[in-house]
Amino acid sequence: MKELLEVLAKALVDQPEAVEVSEVEGEKSLILELKVAPEDMGKVIGKQGRIAKAVRTVVKAAAVREGKKVIVEII
Repeated sequence: MKELLEVLAKALVDQPEAVEVSEVEGEKSLILELKVAPEDMGKVIGKQGRIAKAVRTVVKAAAVREGKKVIVEII
C-alpha cells in the first residue's frame, strides 16, 4: 500500500523527491500519512478534493484485495 501511494503522489507533484509516506499501524487499520512540499499540496488535493478522493479510492480498493482497511491522510 505504501509503495502504491508513493507512486501515485510522485506522479502528481512537481517535486517528487519531497514526497514522504509513513505507515502508522492501528488496532484494526493501517494509516498512511502522505507528506508533500507545500507548493504541491494543491496538486495532491485538487479542486474540491477530487484528486485526494480519487487517490484514497485507489488505495482503499487495493487494500480490500488484501483484506485490510487503510486510511490515507494528507499532511
